[in-house]
Amino acid sequence: MESWVLLRKGADFQAISEKFHISPRIASLIRNREIIGDEAIDRYLNGTIADLYDGMLMKDMDKAVAVLMEKIKDGSKIRIIGDYDIDGIQSTYILMKGLAYLKADVDSDIPDRMKDGYGLNRHLIERALDADVDTIVTCDNGIAASEEIDYAKSLGMTVIVTDHHEVPYEDTEEGRRYLLPPADAVVDPKREDCPYPFKGLCGAAVAYKLTEALCEAMGADVDDIDYLMENVAIATVGDVMDLVDENRIFVKQGLEMLKRTQNKGLKALIACTGVDVERLSAYHIGFVLGPCMNASGRLDTAKRALELLEADNSREADVLAGDLKALNDSRKDMTAAAVEEAFSQVETTPIYHDRVLVIYLPNCHESLAGIVAGRVREKYYKPVFVLTKAAEGLKGSGRSIESWHMYEGLNRCRNLLSKFGGHKMAAGLSLPEENLAEFRKAINDTSGITEEDLVEKVSIDMQLPFCNVTEGFVKELGVLEPYGKANPKPVFAERKVEVKSARVLGKNRNVLKMRVKDTGGTEIDAIYFGNVEDFLAYIETAFGERAQRNLLAGRGQDIYMSFTYYPDINEYQGIRTPQIVVQNYK
Repeated sequence: MESWVLLRKGADFQAISEKFHISPRIASLIRNREIIGDEAIDRYLNGTIADLYDGMLMKDMDKAVAVLMEKIKDGSKIRIIGDYDIDGIQSTYILMKGLAYLKADVDSDIPDRMKDGYGLNRHLIERALDADVDTIVTCDNGIAASEEIDYAKSLGMTVIVTDHHEVPYEDTEEGRRYLLPPADAVVDPKREDCPYPFKGLCGAAVAYKLTEALCEAMGADVDDIDYLMENVAIATVGDVMDLVDENRIFVKQGLEMLKRTQNKGLKALIACTGVDVERLSAYHIGFVLGPCMNASGRLDTAKRALELLEADNSREADVLAGDLKALNDSRKDMTAAAVEEAFSQVETTPIYHDRVLVIYLPNCHESLAGIVAGRVREKYYKPVFVLTKAAEGLKGSGRSIESWHMYEGLNRCRNLLSKFGGHKMAAGLSLPEENLAEFRKAINDTSGITEEDLVEKVSIDMQLPFCNVTEGFVKELGVLEPYGKANPKPVFAERKVEVKSARVLGKNRNVLKMRVKDTGGTEIDAIYFGNVEDFLAYIETAFGERAQRNLLAGRGQDIYMSFTYYPDINEYQGIRTPQIVVQNYK
């Protein structure tokens, strides 16, 4: 069930239009994204690297810089310990390149998802000790590793944490008590006592800020490491951060850098996956390049993706890019099977009625749990945990809906869990198998989720007749890019649209091309990339089998629908024609 809501946010759109040389319609779309005031609008439209905040504003950044300067001067051995997802891989690469540029004795280690699990652990620390490592720097992990860091300190090591995850806490009678790890420096903008003005950075952005601050402190040219912003952009989109404030600047600048990247591995991956480098967008990071990098950490080792970034000749890069693409293709097949099993479990067992879905798939590869949870959430619009059988107990991942804070939900059930961590919208967890039923009950009993929370809201930016879908308008929408979380593509809508004809296209019959006409008499092509079978079944239910047959024969009659859509330009044999891409229908 969906609820369509038309956003009606007011402002003097004419004045904004004149001041920033944009149309009133674009001004309205910017206001809908809660960009208010001249300074914020200017930053949104024109923000550059010069507008990024000073990393030294982060709590403990001064300590981290002082420690690392001393270690570099002393020639102490430094090890970067990252994580096996796209953010962890990019973070590791950024710190490796930055510290190597400053002539540090540095290497890296990334945990194996299956053998080590997430983040810092004793095995990784002992491995570092055996290699005579003096200092460990974590990235995209470490904030929840108090015991492990305590252990490293007891062995005489120096530990610096750089992370962006929620700081663990416990609720006491006096209020919430945050549990920082006992590291020599803890750099995490989510620290309650951190004055940094933007809390939404990914791990790679925090790593970049440290690298930048260290360069400045050591008198090196910060411009020499600017190119690492392309890695920040990949991590920001890949880790699904909000594309607002600094993140918007990182991604906007990083995408431009990525189009002309000198990184042989990234060049090879872009070529191998068939991405048109001139049209490279956040979409391609999120749905093409990113999944290939993540596949290495899921089905093999994330070190393979790091090797791709570090490849120093084109031949090696081409081989590694091909390997990652093949791994991702294999991951897609495994995911499809697990998703079907998850759907079946929801539909055929009592968990269908739960507000929070806890799905146990013992045979699912544990690295796919998060992807499967995301697909289930999309279908049922409920928070979802997918648990799999691990070497010890159960391990899994969760994906949430906008109205429920997943990390806080897990924190209320912490007595049943071996380990957990994450954000509002996503989390990872492990627990003893015997606690499964109790966890399922507890997470639901304490969720506080209402019926209203489970109604997906489709926010519509504005009603837009088809006569406004022009090449000029589509081009003008480009100022709103890059699109992503918290800066979605605008959603337009039109009512009483007559659907005149429809054809099913694509080798998998997964595209519906329609000819539609609005009340003003404008006809236009419409493309729908969703579930075509469900769409046609809806037509049959609403208008009858004969109406559906006639529609597919090009003789649609008296079929009127409401659509949400995005304006687009279709280019075929050099001819460019406006079209709409349908998102929702009723």
